[in-house]
Amino acid sequence: MASRLQDPSTAHASSAEFAAAQGLSAACCSGGAPDHIEVRGARVHNLRGVDVDIPLGKLVGIAGVSGSGKSSLALGVLYAEGSRRYLEALSTYTRRRMGQAAHADVDDVRYVPAALALHQRPSVPGVRSTFGTMTELLNSLRLLFSRVGSHACPHCGTYAPPSMAVAAEQPIVCTSCGQRFWGPGAEDLAFNSGGACPTCSGTGIVRTVNEAALVPDESKTINEGAVLPWGSLMWDLMKQVCGEMGVRLDVPFRDLTPAERDIVFHGPAEKKHILYQAKKGDNFAELDFTYYNAVYTVENALAKAKDEKGLARVAKFLSEGPCPDCGGTRLSAAARGPRVRGVNLAQAAEMTLDEAVSWVDGVPASLPAELRPMAVSICESFLHTARRLLELGLGYLSLDRAGATLSTGERQRVQLARAVRNRTTGVMYVLDEPSIGLHPANIDGLLGVMRDLIADGNSVVMVDHDTRILSQADWLVEMGPEAGAGGGHVVAQGTPADLRANPASIIGPYLGDWDGEGGRQCGEWRSRCSIDDLFAAGAIRMESNALHTVHPLVVDLPVNRLIAVTGMSGSGKTTMVLEELIPALTSVIAGESLPCAVRSITADGISRVQLVDATPIGANVRSTVATYSGVLDDLRRAFACTEAAKAAGLKAGAFSYNTGKLRCPTCDGTGQVSLDVQFLPDVDVPCPDCRGSRYSAQADAIRWAGKTKEASTNKGGASRPDGAHAAGALVGGAGRVTLAGADELLDFAAPGDESGHTLPELMAMSVDEALVACASLKKARERLQTLHDLGLGYLTLGEATPALSGGEAQRLKLASEMGRAQNGSLFVFDEPTIGLHPRDVRTLLGVFQHLVEQGATVVVIEHDLDFVRNADYVVDLGPGGDQAGGRIVATGTPEQIAANPDSMTGRYL
Repeated sequence: MASRLQDPSTAHASSAEFAAAQGLSAACCSGGAPDHIEVRGARVHNLRGVDVDIPLGKLVGIAGVSGSGKSSLALGVLYAEGSRRYLEALSTYTRRRMGQAAHADVDDVRYVPAALALHQRPSVPGVRSTFGTMTELLNSLRLLFSRVGSHACPHCGTYAPPSMAVAAEQPIVCTSCGQRFWGPGAEDLAFNSGGACPTCSGTGIVRTVNEAALVPDESKTINEGAVLPWGSLMWDLMKQVCGEMGVRLDVPFRDLTPAERDIVFHGPAEKKHILYQAKKGDNFAELDFTYYNAVYTVENALAKAKDEKGLARVAKFLSEGPCPDCGGTRLSAAARGPRVRGVNLAQAAEMTLDEAVSWVDGVPASLPAELRPMAVSICESFLHTARRLLELGLGYLSLDRAGATLSTGERQRVQLARAVRNRTTGVMYVLDEPSIGLHPANIDGLLGVMRDLIADGNSVVMVDHDTRILSQADWLVEMGPEAGAGGGHVVAQGTPADLRANPASIIGPYLGDWDGEGGRQCGEWRSRCSIDDLFAAGAIRMESNALHTVHPLVVDLPVNRLIAVTGMSGSGKTTMVLEELIPALTSVIAGESLPCAVRSITADGISRVQLVDATPIGANVRSTVATYSGVLDDLRRAFACTEAAKAAGLKAGAFSYNTGKLRCPTCDGTGQVSLDVQFLPDVDVPCPDCRGSRYSAQADAIRWAGKTKEASTNKGGASRPDGAHAAGALVGGAGRVTLAGADELLDFAAPGDESGHTLPELMAMSVDEALVACASLKKARERLQTLHDLGLGYLTLGEATPALSGGEAQRLKLASEMGRAQNGSLFVFDEPTIGLHPRDVRTLLGVFQHLVEQGATVVVIEHDLDFVRNADYVVDLGPGGDQAGGRIVATGTPEQIAANPDSMTGRYL
């Protein structure tokens, strides 16, 4: 279907005309039931007055390159308006206790239903959360053990046979001693309630003081600070008190007698009289102090810690381990008492979902006839919820798996399964990249879940890059054509077939040529190594022991090649690469003993290991793209060279939004302020004074036009995002000439000159926009060009790095490695294609090809089939997840994997 960029001038065309132009019914315009949502004049973030109709009761995909405006349309307009209008229908009393959403910047949105969003990055659960509690499967199990379990008599320990007593709220009569006792209710079996282990309070872990961390360097004396907690957690004078306890302070700690060491770590809390001299001056004071041994110092600090900062000070002296009383099960002895089919609740929770389903299915038949109807009802509730989770490929997870250890994709699939289970109707579900972390084999299950939502009378709008999912959508809306300022338009819309035939569509060419198995045909996007030369540069050979669910392995990896490690979720990819390969290589390089999980490893020429993971960059919003890449340092020096800055006496440091004079005094340079809303969580909003720019109004008075010394020749010019040269592109004002490539920065703006940019304006620019604006700054230009080459040109310089996606964070971390010789280096990436458009996957492959050409070995844990097809070598684990995985099922080139009948990944290649 032919399409065009949406012109804001058409924003007020009649609804019927607009619907007809898209091939949609105009029923809602003629009095019938609405069959589509009408969006007119959307200007959220980079949307350019977008007009679009979204079909209701359909599976609608929103595609486009990263930063093109997909999430702005789906979440910033559709979800924002759907949720806001629903909440506004509630009473004022109710709304006071809910988060309030602002109006989206849009002229009009009609016929939008109540909306629920399943975000790309669900919040990380707390320490008490498990897979069983998140899915509420544990609720059914607790009810099962309470109502139909065999309960132990608290008087003699004899187990009474299952009965209706607990359900009927009657006491149980012990068949051995005749005593009457009450069976536990479901809440009595909850580790968040009455069934919690008293030792660990239901967390399953205990923190103990690590004595080795208290004195890390035994060559130091106590006077030299050998005992770290005395100084960081306790007064420094505790050293003198320790001396009064009979411990020598001036000998290396390793030379202390066992009795002296015991006093340091476990000495009694005795009061001692000391003569204290201040560090500065000659003042002395006689003091009485109670001795705090090193272990108690840490325990006391832990007990007093009230926030994350306080815990961080103590954490380095602690070690965590399973609770010795409950064995990590979180449950008290009483809660572990009831038995069903010969197992207790803790043993049932240790099962994987696959195992639990089989076990629960057999429970009714194991019970007396009078209990079976009740057991069937409870078990059906469990199995109904479990079926959705199995379809989404989560059968390998155990019910007691800590929620914080689940991946982003796993947490999102748990959300999705919960939404389907609720059987709502008339709701619009907005899904933000639901395919993240999914093996191709699980995509069919995801599609089935979304189709079930639609069958129940709901609408589904999904933002995604996975072409297998997009090709199955009923309707596609493609945003673009580029990222950031170059995006925000509807470039194509229609069915997948329409987009394949539309020359304006960017995603269209990637949607075609599906074979009978649902796999996609794809050409080579990089020059792969020939099969005969795979191991020509050497090999890494690792022999490992069993670890977690991974069996003992022997694996060979070619050096100086691009290697993809594939397999179903939970098949052992992360364990093999991150917990065995990297620690083993690191140990060999450092000359240390191998970790216990690895028997042996040989690595031809590997001298450096670099893990580029998806963990967020920076601990808070003060870390931005500009600071992490070093571009802000170059800009601060440039602004300090201006006449206006010199006249005001401003040095480069003044232009720092963290410590400089020009930072916003209201938000202290964070760009946001926190509002206290009493009993609700604090709300962070853009700073009302700087509006998120991080700088005070004085920064707007200093402009930099980017002028360089006039040169007779152009030194080549900076590469612009569109491939053109930037020379002459920054002319601004009479007599100004900007020559890209000139390396010497000069003053450029006279006082009062209105041309050029302020620093807040530059921080609001995308990397691609700043690449043009900063063409005269050699170092900044090179850094920005590297970010553009990594496919990050759409990020703004002021974007907080902790908010970046995992894939964006990985590529940003890689920026400092580009252009360097990488001989002997091994890089490891964990699903770097997350959140990437197929076109950006090609760009990423080019980045990895560059690393390989520079001499590096690149190992990538990946699900993306286009990426896997372009790897030199593939290691496929499986065949399933968890207990069904942990083995290497196939190795070789992508063609060899595809021809291997044992490989699940091969079926989709």
